Amino acid sequence: MSFFKDLSLSAFTAGFVAVLVGFTSSVAIVFQAAQAFGATPEMAASWMWALGIGMGLASVLPSLWWKKPVMIAWSTPGAAVLAVAGVGYSMGEAVGAFIVCAVLIVLAGATGWFERVMNKIPMAIASALLAGVLARFGISAFVAAQTALPLVLLMLVTYLIAKRMLPRYAVPLTLLVAIVFVAARGELAWSSVHFSLTWPVFTMPVFSWQAVVSLALPLFVVTMASQNLPGVAAIRASGYSDLPVSKLITISGIATLVLAPFGAFALNLSAITAAMCMGREAHEDPARRYTATVSCGAIYVVIGLFGAAVTGLLTAFPKELVAAIAGLALLGTIGGGLAAAVRDESHREAALITFLVTLSGVTLAGIGSAFWGVVAGAVALAVQQVGWKQKAPVGKEMAASGNIAPETNVAAASGAGKNVS
Repeated sequence: MSFFKDLSLSAFTAGFVAVLVGFTSSVAIVFQAAQAFGATPEMAASWMWALGIGMGLASVLPSLWWKKPVMIAWSTPGAAVLAVAGVGYSMGEAVGAFIVCAVLIVLAGATGWFERVMNKIPMAIASALLAGVLARFGISAFVAAQTALPLVLLMLVTYLIAKRMLPRYAVPLTLLVAIVFVAARGELAWSSVHFSLTWPVFTMPVFSWQAVVSLALPLFVVTMASQNLPGVAAIRASGYSDLPVSKLITISGIATLVLAPFGAFALNLSAITAAMCMGREAHEDPARRYTATVSCGAIYVVIGLFGAAVTGLLTAFPKELVAAIAGLALLGTIGGGLAAAVRDESHREAALITFLVTLSGVTLAGIGSAFWGVVAGAVALAVQQVGWKQKAPVGKEMAASGNIAPETNVAAASGAGKNVS
């Protein structure tokens, strides 16, 4: 099988780090969302089963089919919305809302409207959006030094030396050294690991207009704006512009629809963890990076089957280790995104505004900074460029001005995207 020939240690490690970061950074929010609906321990475990199976299969199968990295994740901002808005609703009403949200996601993918919107976003704005989303993780890597200075310094030195000597294995070696270090200091919380199979619990959906308005619609909006939007940006900025975005959105919606009665509240394109598997750190050859997302998806399936045990294993790592390895693994992608964002002078200021608004983490009307970063960048670009061509001199004077750059959108910029890793 070609997959095993293409698989490498760096690709598998990228997949593992993606799971480690994805789970430890947001699994608590998912449990809070389940508890808001009065979930029993069995129901909460079922949520892990449904999310793990859904993310795993929706990542593995398309990646193997297209031989390109496809990463599906749960909606972390969606879980945060549910944790707040879910109080007072039953689990049956929650499942009904999940199904409505899933249908809306399928329609967004099947009609192609979301991809058409993304195609109108210039490459500079998309790259700035991705850099802004990921830069927070880069900052967190060094903020972790406040509470774990020896660990972070050791990881940074290991990463820099490995990047010089064995660049392909810089992240795996850094992770290995960090695990050995914290294990030797007795800082791994093995007591939280309990091995047992997880069984799905079916909940009959209950549909009510109150749940649709209060749960389904906000869940859909934040999932599309705060997850799928930067997810597409990650795909395009990493040079995989030929991936069928509409089909991927549809796949995530169908997976959510099928698994909603068991606790899959919203599945979507990943951005942060996808960047870990789509960059040069996963594999030098872009054609073989799909093995990283397949590895990640396979681990997700295992998490689904042994939800409590694997969740305990992943959360056994110190939070500083997770923050540091995430930031170091994303350095190349952050740098590439920033380089692509400021490359075109005509889009530079708009791209910087997008980057800064996204990096700020501001939340307005319950929608995260990724969406508002794009809005701010688009407004800035419109003010600077809309109608400018009509006022510009014509003929030779226009050519001599040297200030007019052809409009470059995300879809047309696949060549530029291939230079970003």
